[in-house]
Amino acid sequence: MALVKNQTCISHFILLGLFNHTPLHLLLFSTIMVMFLVALFGNGLMIFLINTDSRLHSPMYFFLSWLSLMDLMLISTIVPRMAIDYLLGHGSISFTGCGLQILFFLTLLGDECFLLAFMAYDRYVAISNPLRYSVIMSCRVCWLMVAGSWLFGLVDGLFQAIYTLSFPYCGSQEIDHFFCDIPAVLKLACADTSIYEALIYVCCILMLLLPFSVIAVSYLLIFVTVLRMHSAEGRQKAFATCSSHMAVVSLFYGAAMITYMRPQTYHSSKQDKVVSAFYTMITPMLNPLIYSLRNKEVAGALKKLLGRCPCGGGQE
Repeated sequence: MALVKNQTCISHFILLGLFNHTPLHLLLFSTIMVMFLVALFGNGLMIFLINTDSRLHSPMYFFLSWLSLMDLMLISTIVPRMAIDYLLGHGSISFTGCGLQILFFLTLLGDECFLLAFMAYDRYVAISNPLRYSVIMSCRVCWLMVAGSWLFGLVDGLFQAIYTLSFPYCGSQEIDHFFCDIPAVLKLACADTSIYEALIYVCCILMLLLPFSVIAVSYLLIFVTVLRMHSAEGRQKAFATCSSHMAVVSLFYGAAMITYMRPQTYHSSKQDKVVSAFYTMITPMLNPLIYSLRNKEVAGALKKLLGRCPCGGGQE
């Protein structure tokens, strides 16, 4: 350990960022900031509606409110720092600050992985076993699922943040990324990281493939149940309920798997930046839009809220 401390000569890193100071990149930066504001407003509105409208007090919306909170925290972990770095013209981040960003980012990423799996299981129980739904998905069970998501995410985040920063960093300080992403940070390590890369694959299997397997099995069983339904209206309602969640899962897991399940030799900085921007900025913005536009109950709660607002022109 003493050797590592002696070799870690740098006190901070330099984040090269996502954009240059050109007219085109200024336009892209402005677009990102608009997406950030939309994500903040959309996820904040979802949390508010779910907690204030009694029609949305069910396990499905309970999980959705936590997903919105995680999305809000995830985009807030990345975008404000990136924006400040761009406006100031430099992206200096301390060694400790980099570790904290890795911790928060991976914790939230892991949280969402497991929460999406629990949401898929919730839909399976609701469609395949509706008579026992309230018993199986009790309030206690829902809270345990959310707590489990946070616990698994925190353990993964702590492990990877501590292990990543335990390597000696004695060369370049420049991280070719807009935040402290592990593949980009490891490129600066002055040591063999092959064993750690193998451990990352194990973590990816646990944090990505296992929850994704639960999701896949849940929706396979849902599909079988829906095909057995005699009511066309029942089939349509079941598909409508699940389609939003399937869209969110596809966006989130697709981008995360591309980033964290490729060997280090196949990583390129440009590709990593684009994919990372997708699930740290675009997905948190799209999630509330997907759920609100494709969900009649959420849309109804929003209309009710606008009807109460004097500026909405509605009457009580």
